[in-house]
Amino acid sequence: MTAPVLLVLGAGPGVGLSVARLFAADGYTAVLACRLPEEAEPLTKELREQGFDAEGVGVDLRDPADVTRVVAGVGERHGRIDVLHFNPSVFREADPLRLSVPELIEDFTVGAAALLPAVQAARPFLSEGARVLVTGSAAADKPWHRAASLGVQKAAVRNLVTSLDATLAPEGIRAVAVQINGVLGEGAFTRDRVAAALHAAATRPAEEWTPHVAYDG
Repeated sequence: MTAPVLLVLGAGPGVGLSVARLFAADGYTAVLACRLPEEAEPLTKELREQGFDAEGVGVDLRDPADVTRVVAGVGERHGRIDVLHFNPSVFREADPLRLSVPELIEDFTVGAAALLPAVQAARPFLSEGARVLVTGSAAADKPWHRAASLGVQKAAVRNLVTSLDATLAPEGIRAVAVQINGVLGEGAFTRDRVAAALHAAATRPAEEWTPHVAYDG
């Protein structure tokens, strides 16, 4: 039996790395997908130095074909994907009177739409018990007007998770978005505590499943 596999899309030194560390401690191979392969290297190096199995890849989340290539490649190399963690978001300081349509579409593509080709490419490698985990935000309900595209991303990806969970549930595969109702890095919203909430949501028993979980600190 091969080790279970966690694939983090939109990995970084914050929540993405912390989530990877928690799953790696559970015996998972952690695959960290960053914008460029060289951005993933220090993250995977840190995990390896802690005794975990980790690898890094580069992915352009603006390009559905590249998302498909990378996710399918991970599945083909390992023969499985057990947790797909969709972690990206784009923070662009532009209010609705300055935000252009191309900017909104680009941000939406990375922060929400890229989840579609990711799950579609992962599907052949997801078996019963596999999970799709999405990092959500309070911006879905209470957007900051000076970063209007972020609220659109988070509202859209939360909505998409509802449909994904309903679609995948008959096969024993579930999806969840964890809404982080606080400012990352402050008080109870350190990267490690947020990561713990994400990990807990993804590892719940099936009988306790809901497609949305709020983390209020």
